[in-house]
Amino acid sequence: MSDRPLRFGVLGPLVVRADGGNARMGGPKQRLLLAALLLAEGRPVSADKLVDTLWPQRPPRSAVANLHTYVSSLRSCLPPVPDGHRVRRHADGYSISLLPGELDLQVFEELLDESAHRKAAGRPDDAESRIAEALALWRGEPLEDLPPSPLWQAETARLVERRLEAVEERCALRLAAGRHAENVAELRSLLVRHPLREGLWQQLMLALHAGGRQAEALGAYSEAREHLVDELGTEPGLRLRLLHEAILRGAGPAAEDTGVFPLCQLPGDTPDFTGREAEARELAGILQDASPAAPPPVVVVTGAPGVGKSAFALHVCHALRGSFPEGQLYFDLSGTGGQPRDPGDVLVEVLRTLGFTGAAVPRTLSERAALFRSRLADRRVLVLVDGATDAAQVRPLLPATPGSATVVTSRWQLADLSGAHHIELDVFRPGAAVELLARVAGRERVRREPDQAAAIIRDCGCLPLAIRIAGARLSGRQGWSLRVLGERLADESRRLSELQVGDLGVRATFDLSVRLLDPEAARTFRLLGLLGTPELPGWVAGALLDRADGDDVLEELVDASLAHHAGPGPDGLPRYRLHGLLRQYAHEEALAAPDADQDAAIVRLLATWLDLAEQAAARLPASLLTPLSGDAPRRPLDPSVAERLTADPMAWFDTERRGLLDAVAVAAEYGRAAHAWELAIAMVPYFDQRSLYEDWRTAHRHALRAVRAAGDRRGEAVLLRTLGQVYVYQDEYDEALAAIERSRTLCRALDDARGEALADVGLATLHRILGRADEALDRYRAALPVLATGDDRHIQAQLRGSIAAILISRDRLDEAGEWLATALARARESADPHREARVLSQVAELYLRRGDATGARARLEEALAVFEELGDDRCAAYALLDLARCHLGADNAAADATLDRALESFRRAGNRRGHAAALLMLGEVRMAEGDATTAGMYLREAAGMWHELGDGVQEATAREHLARLGPSGR
Repeated sequence: MSDRPLRFGVLGPLVVRADGGNARMGGPKQRLLLAALLLAEGRPVSADKLVDTLWPQRPPRSAVANLHTYVSSLRSCLPPVPDGHRVRRHADGYSISLLPGELDLQVFEELLDESAHRKAAGRPDDAESRIAEALALWRGEPLEDLPPSPLWQAETARLVERRLEAVEERCALRLAAGRHAENVAELRSLLVRHPLREGLWQQLMLALHAGGRQAEALGAYSEAREHLVDELGTEPGLRLRLLHEAILRGAGPAAEDTGVFPLCQLPGDTPDFTGREAEARELAGILQDASPAAPPPVVVVTGAPGVGKSAFALHVCHALRGSFPEGQLYFDLSGTGGQPRDPGDVLVEVLRTLGFTGAAVPRTLSERAALFRSRLADRRVLVLVDGATDAAQVRPLLPATPGSATVVTSRWQLADLSGAHHIELDVFRPGAAVELLARVAGRERVRREPDQAAAIIRDCGCLPLAIRIAGARLSGRQGWSLRVLGERLADESRRLSELQVGDLGVRATFDLSVRLLDPEAARTFRLLGLLGTPELPGWVAGALLDRADGDDVLEELVDASLAHHAGPGPDGLPRYRLHGLLRQYAHEEALAAPDADQDAAIVRLLATWLDLAEQAAARLPASLLTPLSGDAPRRPLDPSVAERLTADPMAWFDTERRGLLDAVAVAAEYGRAAHAWELAIAMVPYFDQRSLYEDWRTAHRHALRAVRAAGDRRGEAVLLRTLGQVYVYQDEYDEALAAIERSRTLCRALDDARGEALADVGLATLHRILGRADEALDRYRAALPVLATGDDRHIQAQLRGSIAAILISRDRLDEAGEWLATALARARESADPHREARVLSQVAELYLRRGDATGARARLEEALAVFEELGDDRCAAYALLDLARCHLGADNAAADATLDRALESFRRAGNRRGHAAALLMLGEVRMAEGDATTAGMYLREAAGMWHELGDGVQEATAREHLARLGPSGR
């Protein structure tokens, strides 16, 4: 693997190599940014973390804008990847795209993984050479030329630990090959920098002993003990002490065993075991590094059914046999038919193995446990307790003296097992999942159909048991392509039935877990399957069960590994997650045996979602899209809970977005049309502010299906009007016109004057965009008397501002100023900072038309601060566009940087009009700077977009600029 191209280096000073030399990477901030992205290995890093990395003490107010600039500079320095930019933007941060072999850190990890595979295959020389290649990648300490950062402190410490583990493993391989002399010098050098590393001292003692240098080996132990006592106040660990004692006796590192020991009851290791490297290191570390003065360690391995707990525990226990030379015991507690085994019966079997038969086996559980502990006293034995149901079942089977250790696997958390460490296994990541499928089904078959392999993995939810079954089915059917199985799994109604081979099946594994639940928890689990949502807040169970609080039931599902904690929401309250196959299983179980209260439970849940959504929407900036209440039932939560949930409405909507969309779909499926359309409408202010147009359309599509089936004309009218707005945002003007006209017709038939006026406003906006200013002005003025009654100051401000915008476009500036003055007053009276910022943006346009760029810029900066604080990316992008116009001619560099930010936002949201406007202005900036080539590129792209949008005026402007450039711009 030494011929892999190495482009990025973090295992030492940060380097970027391209075309055989080191690339120039700019200043310290740019290098810090690159280092943070590289250490994430392609995973997104949030903007907040990047800001903290670049400005660890006190970030400037413009930190986010400056971060955008550094990202743009970094992009220009790095070669692209085949599918786009090297540095990519995500919803809340950035990531770097890496090709195989480009990052030394990834190559290092891959080489160590290959070494482990070769060692397991009986090829120690190859294993050692792979480690040597991996260690050769190190050029010093990780990122030693950069200031330390909390963002990567833990990762660099892990890398150093991984390097030392690799050194220890290479020394062990050399020692086994009789090349002990090679280890001594290297170990001595490393111990100067890592004098507290007991593994290095152990390898040094072994190397010296193997070379006949017993006195030096004993002297090394004395040095190690001195360092540990002086600096940590602790004696050397058990393994180092035992090695010291063996060398003193002249017996070598192996200890003699007597009686029935050593023994190994472990079932065979899984030959195609895959993944879990980090968890295996954690488990091995706990078991091997226990203090000799502390009780023997107990580690509980938990996870959802089918996640591979037993296979993982067996694999690690086999790997640790050398650390527990006197034996490994195995207890299977799962029993049959869902009935857990009695620990007393298990002890009878193990005592027989340990030499006790007949009357020698005590009669009571406590006596049997005492004899078991006595037999294991002061021995180094590893106990694997597989399939435990509760802590009471496990306690009698635990060794009591230092030197031994216990691993327990369970579907239950066993939180009452005192002193236990806990490791929870999750489903595989896609890479490990594909590797497992390849090992079981055949690597060449997976290589030939990578897309189908990915689809199978996705439909298996990356659950190891499901992947193993899928692979076994393929292995037994060589005539099948992966596509055949993929198509079978794509059908959710038969997916669980397909995941069955012989006596191994996903459904049977799930059945066992559910049978152990109490009836209320089992019912809740089935009801959750009807919702289709992978992650839910805790209050959902209370709504389903018609209780004030249902968290205790969800916690029982967590204890049974049928649900998992998803981490707290922004409100600090717990959230819960169900794996995809478990949700499908629960859904099928609920449909197969629906209970009498199932519909009522769903309605209670929808009513609670609706009440919370409306409370959150009421806290967002008001607009003509702000929903009015309908007649669907509401189910309020406790006011203090509801206040806590919706105190930050945008954060609440961000967190519950998927759940709300699923709630609309469930409402439509259950024929609850009123809940469907009111939930969809309640989300519109959020969709609008976040520019979530596809979510907007999805929710309305479900709701429209429900209202049309129910003949609910009012719901249809409201949905069509707001759907028309998203069509406008996405430049689908014919669809927008049809939807809003239909809404207006329905409102007139329903004698809904307000709804008809709102439709007129939508039509006016559409006419204004399409250049029909007279029609737009007439519509706005007709709607104003109807909508500007009562205390709706924000509506008055919005309509007056829209009228003023048309007047400005016609150079009727004094008249526009009067409308804007009233609009600004109404916005301030409404105490709505968002509406005030929108009007300020329009006031800035008036200033700009009057030639006062300074005044315009001041108002736009004020408006932009509000939009960014509220997270309104769309309005912020348009404010940036207008700010750039203020800079044109006076400060083209500022205009260019501002347009870059606006363009990125428009691209992310799919806003083609804003995108085209930004391109046109970028062309004008480049023209002013004399860069005809770049200007021509921007202007041609802008002209094409305006042509597609049907805006002849803007297209003509772009083409006039191109004509002025002449041949140099082509």
